Amino acid sequence: MVYIKYLQAFICAFIIVFLLIPQIAKVSKKIGFVDIPNKRKIHTNPVPQLGSIGIFVGFFLTYIIFNRTFNSQIASILIGSTLILLIGTIDDWYKTKGKDFPALPKLIIQIIAAIIVYNSGIVFKGFTNPMTKKYILLPIYLQFFLSVTWIFGVTTVINFVDGMDGLASSICSISSITLFVVALAKNQVSSAMLSIILTGVCIAYLQYNKPPAKIYMGDGGATFLGFMLGIISLDGAFKQTTMLSLLIPFLALGVPIFDNLFVIIKRFIDGKPIYKADRTQLHYRLLSKGLTPPQAVIFICLISLCLALSSIIILLIS
Repeated sequence: MVYIKYLQAFICAFIIVFLLIPQIAKVSKKIGFVDIPNKRKIHTNPVPQLGSIGIFVGFFLTYIIFNRTFNSQIASILIGSTLILLIGTIDDWYKTKGKDFPALPKLIIQIIAAIIVYNSGIVFKGFTNPMTKKYILLPIYLQFFLSVTWIFGVTTVINFVDGMDGLASSICSISSITLFVVALAKNQVSSAMLSIILTGVCIAYLQYNKPPAKIYMGDGGATFLGFMLGIISLDGAFKQTTMLSLLIPFLALGVPIFDNLFVIIKRFIDGKPIYKADRTQLHYRLLSKGLTPPQAVIFICLISLCLALSSIIILLIS
């Protein structure tokens, strides 16, 4: 019976986003909220950039429909997500005017959102020692640092990977499906529900974002998806974990994490601002090697799928 509920939640999220996005695209065009092409971007025509609203509404509306209880933890996730969406949308609005929004306010708001979620009890508390089989409880300051850093980090890397039609939504779909399987295996009902709803949202949005994209999610949507993936993995895959299974969330989110670690290190070595957008991400490097945008997306998704399958294997043996 519970599996039917997950399927229903997936379908509900898909339908809501699928129906909302075309209407949002019309409004976005009407008010001039469109992504303007520049030398760093691949598209040549303005594209509506308010897909984030459809993603956000579809996710929480579905969650409310299938989870009638509203506690402090859900309230914290909603508040944190709203902050993430708002600051991301402001950033997107600046971009539509050809301006850059300062990185510092985004950084502060994203960290505040992560702290709000941490205070609700979604925390990485420790792990099981493989030698003694005893659970090692981390000090509070380490719990705080690791939990907030993880949520903020995943929020950031998903935003960084959103640079090509269909890429971020495809990667997030693969990651959320993986986290859903992990949650099912660990009998974590709440994380499983969040994961399957996020999967439905991402796949529905992908119908309009696959090449050539009819709408973009912008920073507002990408950071929201990253924020939710950070929360789901922290509340699910990181719970009651062994040393080996610590790899599961890292592999489930492998492509954006490892690619952006490379990007950050390279920008640091080159003396460039970490938040300054350039063409050092994997998808741009693949384009420079001669791949077409669709080929690059497929190639990256295959890597992501391999890493996701590796995380499932680790789940089975750990």
